Amino acid sequence: MSRAMCANCVGAASVIFDTDILIWCFRGNPRALEMIGSEQERALSIVSFMELVQGARSLVEVREIRRFLRDNTFRILPLDEAMSHLAASLMEVHAVRSGLQVADALIAATARGHGEILATGNIRHFRPVAGLRLKTFRPNAP
Repeated sequence: MSRAMCANCVGAASVIFDTDILIWCFRGNPRALEMIGSEQERALSIVSFMELVQGARSLVEVREIRRFLRDNTFRILPLDEAMSHLAASLMEVHAVRSGLQVADALIAATARGHGEILATGNIRHFRPVAGLRLKTFRPNAP
């Protein structure tokens, strides 16, 4: 992704971005670019970072991901022991009932553990998680 795509990434809140929004951003979706640009403090879970790297097709793309995150002042948030336990508890409660996946449980635990809002286009993945503050992203909303 070029620096020009997010040249005006400035704003005023503390939000953890789910992987899906960053993927939309890298594909040039204007709504994703706008949402990221509207937040002053941007973060993502280490899990989202690893998902982005996993989806990269070359080392050049990995470097572009890192550059984009650095240029747009994203904090990459680690998991700690408490978050790991929370993610395991979320899996016990929600995996069978609502199909919660491991990566989403870890991302939700990161957001709850840091007390921050999670911005995602996959609301249905996270809605069942009690105490998780969500911000909805719609890539094609009118």
